[in-house]
Amino acid sequence: MPFTCLRLDIADEVATVTLDRPEKLNALNRALQQEILDVCHQLKHDDGVRAVIITGAGRGFCSGADLSGPLPEQPDRLPWQQLTDEDSWVGRQARAVAAIDKPTIAAVNGIAAGAGFSLALACDIRIGSEHARFKSVFIERNLSPDSGMSYFLPRIVGQGNALDIILTSRAVEAEEALRIGLLQRLVPHERLLEEAQAIARQIAAHPPIAAIMSRRVVQRSWENGLDAQLREEIHAIAICRRAVNDAREQRQAFLEKRPPRFTGS
Repeated sequence: MPFTCLRLDIADEVATVTLDRPEKLNALNRALQQEILDVCHQLKHDDGVRAVIITGAGRGFCSGADLSGPLPEQPDRLPWQQLTDEDSWVGRQARAVAAIDKPTIAAVNGIAAGAGFSLALACDIRIGSEHARFKSVFIERNLSPDSGMSYFLPRIVGQGNALDIILTSRAVEAEEALRIGLLQRLVPHERLLEEAQAIARQIAAHPPIAAIMSRRVVQRSWENGLDAQLREEIHAIAICRRAVNDAREQRQAFLEKRPPRFTGS
């Protein structure tokens, strides 16, 4: 599928999605919003991809919604499906990233603001450079958080930190982001993508079904009590065991003292 506002590169079973509107700090116009949904759907169904990196071209990761262009024209009549859709594009963005169902890494190379901040939060892991900076922005626009920020941010940094960031709309610089868990790793800017790809390849080398189920079982733990979560773990292990060739390969590679090669089957 051709894209105009982002680039998709796939190598070594790792997909790198680069938001590509550097002149606008990768702000989300209608075209980029739709292409994010499209690329997430494509990657979800591509068994040749085991891990996904999302980053931005130029100086920014994503500066949020593009407010600089003209307002889109509204048609006289919308289909009923659209009229009754309870998600806006921002809801669909958060769902699309979460639904990739493969490990996702945000490589934060600059400002991540508003819905761009939420895009980074929707990823499983965030790695940033010294140029990474996070800003909620919503309250400055007379808005409350969207794009999943109210869901992801308190779970990542705690409720107090989340409300501090949202209600003050202050910028969170890279060092603080690392300290409060907003970033998992902080690396030199010139090595950001290299480090993100190294992490992604490390993930991709493991059994892919086990990676998917590990991600899924951790996500579901947010909503479960202990008893329900223990049942969830047993269920996830049973699904991992469906990949019988990978189960056999991990044992054979151990006995033969060689690196395993997992196929997801």
